[in-house]
Order: sequence, then structure tokens, then C-alpha cells
Amino acid sequence: MTSSDSDLGGNQTISHVFILVGFSYLNEMQIALFLVLLIIYLVALVGNLLVILLIKLNSSLHTPMYFFLVNLSTLDICFTSSVVPRLLVHLLVEEKTISIAGCPAQLYVFAIMCLTQCCLLVAMAYDRYVAICHPLHYTTIMSSRVCALLGGASWAIGISMEATEVTLIFSLPLCGSNCIHHFFCDIIPLMNMACADTSKNRVIGLTVTVLFVLGPFLLIVLSYVLIVCTILRLPSAAGRRKAFSTCSSHVTVVTVFYGTALITYLGVLASSNSDSDQIVALVSNIVSPALNPIIYTLRNNEVNTAFRKTVQKSSVPRHWRN
Repeated sequence: MTSSDSDLGGNQTISHVFILVGFSYLNEMQIALFLVLLIIYLVALVGNLLVILLIKLNSSLHTPMYFFLVNLSTLDICFTSSVVPRLLVHLLVEEKTISIAGCPAQLYVFAIMCLTQCCLLVAMAYDRYVAICHPLHYTTIMSSRVCALLGGASWAIGISMEATEVTLIFSLPLCGSNCIHHFFCDIIPLMNMACADTSKNRVIGLTVTVLFVLGPFLLIVLSYVLIVCTILRLPSAAGRRKAFSTCSSHVTVVTVFYGTALITYLGVLASSNSDSDQIVALVSNIVSPALNPIIYTLRNNEVNTAFRKTVQKSSVPRHWRN
């Protein structure tokens, strides 16, 4: 083959399928990884579905905090299901491909769920701020209309911003090898495959990150600064403990979500080893959805009480209850 032929092949536009290289380097160990991921995925799926059903079936949980929790659980299901099922299949088969249509579809869902969760966590922080800093006006401020607006705005921002960003990425010509050195279609590996100027895409990506990822984080931090100041002014130690306990679950979820995301993307920037980058990204993608239901239910008396009542209702025959 001549050098000109080689150059022509290297610049050939990708038009059929992508190959997700993923964890191919693990060879036989892919089976072990499959089993681990299957268990964690089922925990995430069942846990989040149980949270949604529990809240829907118990009127005592029909409050703003649990309204947002239903949205969070829905996001977690969509988020992890956009990546993990295909990864599980690829761990068992030799041909690890994704279609030209399937790759943007996967990235649309994944990116939208990520950005929507950033915005939803702000809404949940605002709910805790109102509950602790303005308790007498809580029911007035956090009305069902306000909750619907906050939840709807979170979804609208996530869908509109990421639909635009992902569409612009796939408007670029992708050339050369059709191998993506990742276990799913992610923004950075795809932009690295582009054979056109990506400066506009990178500016848009940075703008979205600053406004709708970093921005929400700073608003959450501001909310908790105000919350802590209010709690420290409470006269009784018991009151301070109770106030802190109502925020602990949300703080833990925010820490896990932003912490794993930060580690993932700092790792991508600092490391040239794509294998270690994938492991960090995998932890980020599957740990948070699996942990969130546990975090919100483990030490939550309201949820535990509602769960016991639901189990009792389902286990006792209806004619006995009458």
C-alpha cells in the first residue's frame, strides 16, 4: 500500500458502525467484571424502582423532598441504563459494536441525565434551605406548582443544552479508525475522532459545564452555607442534630455525584492511560445510581415507616383488614 493510500484510509469518514474497545484488554476477566456489574446494576435498578413505588404508594411521602427524590431515582435508572446493559452484552461477546444511530442515542440519554441531575440537586438544596431557614413559610414557598416548575426546569435545561451539544458533535465529520477507546460513546473520545475544527464545540462544552455543572455546585454550596449558619443559631442541641440529619442524605448524594465526576474528568485530563480512565468512569457511572436509594432510605425514619406499612398492607389479606 502506498503512503497516499494509507493517508486516504486514515481520513476516511466513518459511515457504518463504531467499535467500543472498552475492557477488551481484560480477556477472560471480562466474565468476572460482567458478574460484578450485573449485581450492582440490579441493585441500582431495583433500589430506585422501589423508592419510586414506595413514594407513590404512601401519601405520607407526598412532600416536596420526595417529589424531587422520585425525579432523582428516575434519572438514575435512565442514566445507568443508557450505558450498563450494552456494556454487559459487550463483556460477553467478541464483536463490541454500536451503530451510527445507536452511538448518538446513547450519548443523548447519558448527557441529558447528567446535566438534569446537576440542576435537580440544586432544586433539592433549595428545598432543604427553605425547610430549615424559613420553616414557617415552607408549605407556602414549596407549593406543588413551585416543585413542578423546579423539576420541569431541571429537565428542560438538561434536554435543551445537551441535545444542542450532542447534535453539534455529531455534525462533525468523524474520520480515521472507527474504534472508540471507551466502553460507551462519550463526548471527549468522539471529539478526538473529529477531522474538522472542534474549537466551537469545545467552547460550547466549556460554557455548558461552567453554567450548568459548576454553577449548580456553587449554588448548592451557597445554600448549605446559609443552612449551616441558621442551624448554628438554633438554641437546642437536639434541634441542631435534627436539622443536620434532614440534610445529611442530600449532602452525601451531592458529594458522591460531584466527587466521582470530578475524579473522572481530572483523571482524563491528567492521565494518558485510557484503561485507568475507563475504570474511573465506570465507577462514576454505576456507583452513584446504586448508592442513592441506600443513602435516602438507610437512616430515614419516614421511608422506613412507610416501607413497613406497605409490607404489612400487602401481606395481610384484604378481608382481615376489613
